[in-house]
Amino acid sequence: MLSVQYLFGAMEQVILVDHDDNEIGVEEKLKAHQNGAKLHRAFSIFIFNSKGEVMLQQRAESKYHGGGLWSNTVCSHQRKGETSLEAAHRRLREEMGFDCDMREEFAFEYEAKMDKDLTEHEYDHVIFGKYDGEPKPNPEEVKAWKWMDLQRLHEDFSRNPDSYTPWIKICIEKVVEHYKAWRRG
Repeated sequence: MLSVQYLFGAMEQVILVDHDDNEIGVEEKLKAHQNGAKLHRAFSIFIFNSKGEVMLQQRAESKYHGGGLWSNTVCSHQRKGETSLEAAHRRLREEMGFDCDMREEFAFEYEAKMDKDLTEHEYDHVIFGKYDGEPKPNPEEVKAWKWMDLQRLHEDFSRNPDSYTPWIKICIEKVVEHYKAWRRG
């Protein structure tokens, strides 16, 4: 049974996993990002429009880390008993105010130092979707948003590397590679 604190986010938990994404436990979210950063399950959503542009979000300044940085459309954590796609639909609605068809494209593991002495160590499921409308972002989650061509995004990483979250810079090559196949299929 989930605690009342968990359900209302005060003690949000993440799913701890091994290097093959097998569940090995749960941990309070903030603790999982401290003290050596325990490997945990996460997901990153990349929403594309019909022009081939990706929707980026600038994280709200109030985020527990990475506030003000630009990132992919949505990134978050699955809850216990929730599939990656279920979690993706939930968080896309909560953060960006819309939903669309999505599918998982690939997964990767990474570790990155963040601000506030925190570390991300995630087994990240990357999910693609298509949407041509206007989002209705939640201001508690999102400071700003924009569409950006993948080539321009890649070039901007070189000019403004400190403006982006580490995970988007780490996975962008695989995103581009998978996007080409996804767009054809």
